[in-house]
Amino acid sequence: MKPVRRTATVLALAAVVAVVWWGNSDIAPPPGMRPTLLAHRGVAQRFDERDLRNDTCTAQRLLPSGHDLLENTLPAIRASFEAGADLVEVDVHPTTDGQFAVFHDWTLDCRTDGKGETRSHSMADLRKLDVGYGYTADGGKTFPFRGRGIGLMPSLDEVLAAFPQGRFVINVKSRDPAEGEKLAATLSHYPPARRGLLVVYGGDEPVAEVRRRLPEVRTASRSTLKSCLLGYLAVGWTGHVPESCRHSMVLVPVNAAPLFWGWPHRFQQRLQRAGSELFVVGPYDGGFTTGIDTPADLAHLPPRYAGGIWTNEIRWCAKAVGKR
Repeated sequence: MKPVRRTATVLALAAVVAVVWWGNSDIAPPPGMRPTLLAHRGVAQRFDERDLRNDTCTAQRLLPSGHDLLENTLPAIRASFEAGADLVEVDVHPTTDGQFAVFHDWTLDCRTDGKGETRSHSMADLRKLDVGYGYTADGGKTFPFRGRGIGLMPSLDEVLAAFPQGRFVINVKSRDPAEGEKLAATLSHYPPARRGLLVVYGGDEPVAEVRRRLPEVRTASRSTLKSCLLGYLAVGWTGHVPESCRHSMVLVPVNAAPLFWGWPHRFQQRLQRAGSELFVVGPYDGGFTTGIDTPADLAHLPPRYAGGIWTNEIRWCAKAVGKR
């Protein structure tokens, strides 16, 4: 290659690199913007998260607590909003009488005095259970919440009625498309503006049904999130947002977040233009990912971060974010 041609090639490559760098450099968030806080399961009892498996009974791993609230209950949700949450994540299961119970576990045996799969019961029967029955911190010697959670398992309709302006992330626990049809039918009774305050995430098949039937509801599933993140890593340098990232909730582990083009504010801005919201979750280490729950987790975020934060410690997190 002749010297002149070689110089021209080098200059062209340098120009491309400069354009890509400039187009993906960070930008300042608008003045006054603060992070959007998402409370996972509401104000909940925490448990030892080491060596978790899908079948671990987390109620038997209770950690010391300064409150008596139980996850996925109306008091826990109310406390979350009062603490500063912008959204609350709840878990749902269909019931035999056509409703959706707000409860995390696939079965009742770990956390309640009931037995069997949650979805094999009616909402009327589920309301009779004690959702604090199984919590113990000493291997079953004492059960500090036993008898204090009777009647506290709500239906999804009760949650939405109790907080008519509240924003919720609804976690569908199965892979059954029929569950997505049922959830879409339940949510279709609410006005479009109310549905626009909701996000549905979980199994690929039911989430796809909700997305197809209620396009105004933001959705996310394991496959769409994987496609979104990998696709953006591949083409995000151009400013393009893949279709799988659109009208969605995009979850990014905080330790991987700097890998994404334009992190954090330009990345967030691109997602907002695509109708999506960005939320960082806890560090990913190949196992379970939790939330932004400790000062060390929060320290990963830039001082002016204005995207979403997923947390299991909403009371601590809201105060910590306010002090940054």
